[in-house]
Amino acid sequence: MKILAFAASNSRQSINQQLVSYTGQIITSLNSDINIEVIDLNDYEMPLFSVDREAELGQPEQAKSFFNKIGAADALIISFAEHNGTYTAAYKNLFDWTSRINQKVFQNKSMLLMATSPGAGGAKNVLAAAKNSASYFDGNVIADISIPQFNDNFDTQTKQITNPELAKAVETAAQNLLDSL
Repeated sequence: MKILAFAASNSRQSINQQLVSYTGQIITSLNSDINIEVIDLNDYEMPLFSVDREAELGQPEQAKSFFNKIGAADALIISFAEHNGTYTAAYKNLFDWTSRINQKVFQNKSMLLMATSPGAGGAKNVLAAAKNSASYFDGNVIADISIPQFNDNFDTQTKQITNPELAKAVETAAQNLLDSL
């Protein structure tokens, strides 16, 4: 079994990337037969999507590769960064290009959706948008979780959530994803 995990962010210091890596470790501790592939959105950078660019360029290889990685996975873990209450430009652009290959971007995969931020909101706005739209793009949301105040609740040295309630919630969400497979 293979799970594809990524942060919907192109920040080199992404706290969402740290969260998906942490969650991947939780999953492999629950089931050592699971292979977690954590990818970096920076490897999928493309020109800004527009129908004019699509007519000129066709479908970029990065979008095809991203779509194929989703297709090869049994499940997805996505942690969303929130920029001004919505998706990051990097994720939205990749998603827009990929949806032109096939609107069923998520290919009926079980999904664990996450979000975190340094603030108390925990990027809940973008998480709600992602959760509410996933089914339109053939995604099956099994669990979702927001981690508020990341810097207060995550130890970057040990790469662990320090808040016991939040750690348990992530473990429960991870187990729910595994149970769906």
